[in-house]
Amino acid sequence: MNQQLAGFAPTPVTARMENHGKTMLKVAMASGQDLFARTGSMVAYEGFIQYEPNPPAARQIASQWITGEGAPVMKCSGDGLLYLADYGADVVVVNLDNDSISVNGTNLLAFDAHLTWGVEKVKGLAKFAGQGLWNVVVQGTGWVAITSRGTPIVVDCGRGEDETYVDPDALVAWSPNLKVKGKRSFKAGSLIGRGSGEAYQMAFSGQGIVVVQPSEDSTDRLRIRN
Repeated sequence: MNQQLAGFAPTPVTARMENHGKTMLKVAMASGQDLFARTGSMVAYEGFIQYEPNPPAARQIASQWITGEGAPVMKCSGDGLLYLADYGADVVVVNLDNDSISVNGTNLLAFDAHLTWGVEKVKGLAKFAGQGLWNVVVQGTGWVAITSRGTPIVVDCGRGEDETYVDPDALVAWSPNLKVKGKRSFKAGSLIGRGSGEAYQMAFSGQGIVVVQPSEDSTDRLRIRN
């Protein structure tokens, strides 16, 4: 039996954050290198790691997630290996180098605590999406892990002059410097997404990327939040 399970053993640590398979995140924890992670995402750990739910440093920011787009966070500190997951969703690791990324709150799994972050409302979308769309902007130099319901596609919006259109429920993350606007298409309502006769898309333009997951079923988001 040990030989049969050997292929699933932890691999040597090569980075602060890395994948263990497609759906699990491995974080190398060390003293002074705290981590913010989605509350309840810990599935295993080795060594001595402590957890602080809803820490003061995140309490004020997390309280801004009034629309339910986000999720409570916990502070992880200590030495060892920490394993995180989110209901079998694919995990994508991003290493920011004096850069920034805008992530839907439901797709944010973990990030280095020293990074600057905040909750922002995407401007210009309220008339299309009711209360609008809230997202978490993380910036600086460090590691971020996001989730996707299936293997995502990363679209480079700067490759052409045309705008990139995305179903809001399939949107995972994007470059904050991109221009965003909403678009309605009644004729395409039965062909795009799972709406009732009306299709609503987010249009991106400029230099940057958009990360899209192969699922636009909003029940996934509700299940993750609850």
